Amino acid sequence: MDIRCAADIIRDSKYSVVLTGAGISTPSGIPDFRSSEGGLWTKYDPFEVASLSTFRYNPEKFYNWIHPFAVQIRGAQPNRAHVGFARLEETGHIKSIITQNIDCLHQRAGSKNVIEVHGSWERMSCTDCFRSFPSQGHIEPFLSDGTIPYCPDCGSVLKPDLVLMGESLPARNWMQANEASKACDLMIVVGSSLEIMPVAGLPMRALENGAHLIVINHSETYIDMRADVVLHEDVAEVIPSIVGKILGD
Repeated sequence: MDIRCAADIIRDSKYSVVLTGAGISTPSGIPDFRSSEGGLWTKYDPFEVASLSTFRYNPEKFYNWIHPFAVQIRGAQPNRAHVGFARLEETGHIKSIITQNIDCLHQRAGSKNVIEVHGSWERMSCTDCFRSFPSQGHIEPFLSDGTIPYCPDCGSVLKPDLVLMGESLPARNWMQANEASKACDLMIVVGSSLEIMPVAGLPMRALENGAHLIVINHSETYIDMRADVVLHEDVAEVIPSIVGKILGD
């Protein structure tokens, strides 16, 4: 019944926006950060290994920590939830995807309008001359043997365009995420615990503007009580079922 209700709400909406977190990518083999079962932050202190200050003063520590995670991301494939949302975008049922993820799996599944509020691995920036480079050509040696990437122009360390602890969100992307949240008449939250501000506040922004809300996540979130539909189930199973109801598969 909840799946049918979610499908009906999506079908009837005029401007649907999706907000995704790490939970949409765990079925692809990428670990999340905050779950009690295998979350990365149960093993590491994020301020010790993934903060902006750590990168500035000890980039080797950051790169040593993130290497196995980066290898997992490079080897991962989009799962049925990613593909399902790409189909809904293609058929006009959703307008954009706001994602906290850095894995580019939405784009690889075929989604076009993806707002990456925490950055991605696609580009790297020099910490000294601030030039920006595509990651391709610089990241491969790091993935294969852990070689830290350096700027080809000035020789300083390259930083992947990821948002680290203590770092501001990319301004343009954050503005787009806010505008989409205010404009939507439906927000679908998928695989996010909604524990980290400011992104956790986007569903409330949508609700304040009269939008409907669907939450699909294994654990409870602070916004569940305000949602039209809440599904604490496997996103890789639920999303294809909802898509099938909408598209008549």
